[in-house]
Amino acid sequence: MKKIWAFPLALAIFACNSEEKKEKMEINSYPETVKVDTVDTYFGTEVPDPYRWLEDDRSEQTAEWVEAQNEVTFGYLNNIPFRDKIEKRLTELWNYAKEGSPRKHGDYYYTYKNDGLQNQWVMYRKKGLDGEEEVFLDPNTFSDDATTSLAGTSFTKDGSLLAYSISEGGSDWRKVIVMDTEDKSIVEDTIRNVKFSGISWKGNEGFFYSSYDKPEGSELSAKTQEHKLFYHKLNTPQSEDELIFGGSETPRRYIGGYVSDDERFLFISASVSTSGNELYVKDLSDWNNPIVPIATGFDSEHGVLDNDGDRLLIETNLDAPNRRLVEVDVNNPSTENYKDVIPETENVLNVSTAGGYIFANYMVDVKTEVHQFDYEGNKVRQVELPGIGTAGGFGAEKEDEKLYYSFTSFTYPSAIFEYDIEKGTSELYWKPEIDFNPEDYETEQVFYESKDGTKIPMFITYKKGTELNGKNPTELYAYGGFNVSLRPSFSIARLVWLENGGIYAQPNLRGGGEYGEEWHKAGTKMQKQNVFDDFIAAAEYLIAEGYTDSDHLAISGGSNGGLLVGATMTQRPELMKVAFPAVGVMDMLRYHTFTAGAGWAYDYGTSEDSKEMFEYLKGYSPVHNVKEGVKYPATMVTTADHDDRVVPAHSFKFAAELQEKHAGDSPVLIRIETNAGHGAGKPTDKIIDGIADKYSFAWYNMGVQPFREEM
Repeated sequence: MKKIWAFPLALAIFACNSEEKKEKMEINSYPETVKVDTVDTYFGTEVPDPYRWLEDDRSEQTAEWVEAQNEVTFGYLNNIPFRDKIEKRLTELWNYAKEGSPRKHGDYYYTYKNDGLQNQWVMYRKKGLDGEEEVFLDPNTFSDDATTSLAGTSFTKDGSLLAYSISEGGSDWRKVIVMDTEDKSIVEDTIRNVKFSGISWKGNEGFFYSSYDKPEGSELSAKTQEHKLFYHKLNTPQSEDELIFGGSETPRRYIGGYVSDDERFLFISASVSTSGNELYVKDLSDWNNPIVPIATGFDSEHGVLDNDGDRLLIETNLDAPNRRLVEVDVNNPSTENYKDVIPETENVLNVSTAGGYIFANYMVDVKTEVHQFDYEGNKVRQVELPGIGTAGGFGAEKEDEKLYYSFTSFTYPSAIFEYDIEKGTSELYWKPEIDFNPEDYETEQVFYESKDGTKIPMFITYKKGTELNGKNPTELYAYGGFNVSLRPSFSIARLVWLENGGIYAQPNLRGGGEYGEEWHKAGTKMQKQNVFDDFIAAAEYLIAEGYTDSDHLAISGGSNGGLLVGATMTQRPELMKVAFPAVGVMDMLRYHTFTAGAGWAYDYGTSEDSKEMFEYLKGYSPVHNVKEGVKYPATMVTTADHDDRVVPAHSFKFAAELQEKHAGDSPVLIRIETNAGHGAGKPTDKIIDGIADKYSFAWYNMGVQPFREEM
């Protein structure tokens, strides 16, 4: 067997497209991936795991394999004739000024901006809305290659101190730095090894944060189990930080602490998975006060919106799958004393506060509708939005008279509006200047039937005048899990696809949160196949209605969406021409043994739960369902070497299985980003490179020539 570190780049050329008379690349061989004799036994069933060695992210052999795979992948991508033209057009479109909504802290308004192609967004501030603007914090200076990003910020109530977290190489492990906002000086030593954490100040004395004990072995892949909530007092060593909640006495996988706006209470959320949580409260007027439970168990979700003295306002899905806002007295806060303030409706609710009012953001068939209420639950008005799409950011301090919200849709670049809280009027505050005419494109929402007859919504966007002849290159993108909702939004990258005659389709699969907790549950555990069936039905609808055909369809998704793509392409390999599983959860028998993977068990179940659950997971696990002699679509698996959310071994093993067993001529590549993580904080230049590779790979393997109007 040829050793992977001796692999030479081998790309052969052969003629394949009779219409275009173009030459197309063929990969004669892939890096040989050594097999080992690892076998696991689940409930009496032996399951081989021949590529187990690829789970060791610290080994020299894994590093050599990554290098060999990237040599093949980038050799292929860099030889696609129009790849550079795609990158150039993406860069042209991307190069416009971008801006976030301003937020007031102390005497200053802070906002994030990007002048066009900056790798990281820059934090600006000005004293009052009419003050002179200055750069406050520039993450582009954090590292030479811009792979260290700003991951979160938290100001003290008076705005005099800022605690901000940074991520290096895209890792979920963070460092926290405290700054005096007046002179921008660093206040104390860096807080290290922080993970899955917010930062919440207690006055100006210190703050609460969460983390795990640093794992033994690989920091990127070792399992993290017991989250801990700490209190850090300023100007004291991190080693002296006080454990507030969690650890061995109260083991929970995810713990967060946040201080009430009046700084009277600490609220603690604790959970064992990504759904359902306990809720606790501690009166901070006396540090020795006990931590009191509000809601126990993990069957429902609870989060404190605000308090009005002793009256707590809590958003919950307890007895309300679409969520409701309730009140309870902090002196007697158990769930049986919940009283509705904003009752559940047929639409999913998300609440925020600003200027002494409550803003109820509803999803109505995945589109935003916002209603303004007073603190007693009386409706004041419905907020008039700029159009049909997605609005967010209805938050501000109680004393603020205005708030700033964003609005976007598939053909509406994200803009910021200033909203007068008392008058209920909106004015455009900022909009981007983009080389884009929304009148050239259209979006429709359709409802199609899945395998079991369930109606599934899907947005479809394309250039006006597109002929539905069944030959249009189409990207079908979805997620379908963890109560996540895919909303209408504008993408400058997607514009390159659309302006070249492409169609973009985004279905809202079960497993997501678009229609509440029942919709979510319908795509979990023993019902996970519903998600794949919904996605397959979306593809079949697009083909039946003439949008595209199997030779011009690409499916894509990331993380849980990467699992979606992996499962779909192994179940129905003939349905699509191209597949893009990104940072996917591909080994469903072992996902829970890495980093925080065990926390995903609410959605997936685990192979250790029962024989039935094991067999169900094995039945769709992408790594375990690649079959010898099957022709799979042209596939580009993507991952990153510093992904400590969904470890890259998932993608490594899936790619190895495909390369060994795939019987067709279509390429099976794995693109491994170096010094990058699960996606957050990725520099602009890396993002553009990745999209250029994706679109060029898709068009090339569909036999489509982009930029025809220029020819």
